[in-house]
Amino acid sequence: MDDRGAASVVAVAVAGVWFALVVVGVQVGEAVVTRHRLSAAADLAALAAAGQLVSGTVHACGRAEWVVERMGGRLASCDVDGWEVSVRVSGSTWAFGALSAHSRAGPAER
Repeated sequence: MDDRGAASVVAVAVAGVWFALVVVGVQVGEAVVTRHRLSAAADLAALAAAGQLVSGTVHACGRAEWVVERMGGRLASCDVDGWEVSVRVSGSTWAFGALSAHSRAGPAER
């Protein structure tokens, strides 16, 4: 039996497995980066909205939306309860679909 070329088949199989692992790693990395970006956008939007509450709820949520859009996300919700603002930001990745982050800002509790 002739074994010539068997190493080439194994090398191609190993290269295919490595390629698949790299693709999965890139997709997971994209999801992690997107999640962190959305979390930062939610934090900044909540702070921006809380800082604008003196001008009214509509203005505050408008500022939150402005911040989120500049950071590449979508403002899913903006809720104001007294002096506390809660925002939910959404985004998506190619491999994992929809992701979201939530944040709130307001006066410190005593």
